[in-house]
Amino acid sequence: MSTEARAPYERLGSALRDAPPPAFERLAPQQLAVLADALERQRESRAAGLNEAAEEALKLVPALARGPVRRILFR
Repeated sequence: MSTEARAPYERLGSALRDAPPPAFERLAPQQLAVLADALERQRESRAAGLNEAAEEALKLVPALARGPVRRILFR
């Protein structure tokens, strides 16, 4: 693999949080970048959704306890 393709391949590995399958080495650097971008956007979207759901769930906790519960859950 050329050094030009190594950076997008490593970026994809970082987005996957594991080494990409060996077959991915045959992809063009642009394709690797597209995959890495899609994974990063999906992960950000999922994290935002989880944060939103957690905030909604906190509305079920009595108002006086929300602060301590938030600190315990989201340290």
